[in-house]
Amino acid sequence: MNEFDYNMLPEYIQGTTQRYIEHGVPPGNFLTAVICNKLRQSLMYANDTNTRRLFDIVNFFYNEAPGHCWGSVKDMNTWIEHKGMEGIKK
Repeated sequence: MNEFDYNMLPEYIQGTTQRYIEHGVPPGNFLTAVICNKLRQSLMYANDTNTRRLFDIVNFFYNEAPGHCWGSVKDMNTWIEHKGMEGIKK
């Protein structure tokens, strides 16, 4: 399986992000907004840590995550439907 540097993310969202990328498990509201490229909505759901670390989180998706797993609602829904990296490997 591909190795992604989840340590770029705040610790408490690493597992959620990993499950989304590797298995297509839907994330919560904040990460959904980030993944769908909805900055204003992501800030509505962000806690203080997410607000401070938003650059790092977006940077992770831009530089580490597969490009077709994020960017729009359609991209996210397709990724979930195909069960993430797990579905790609089949």
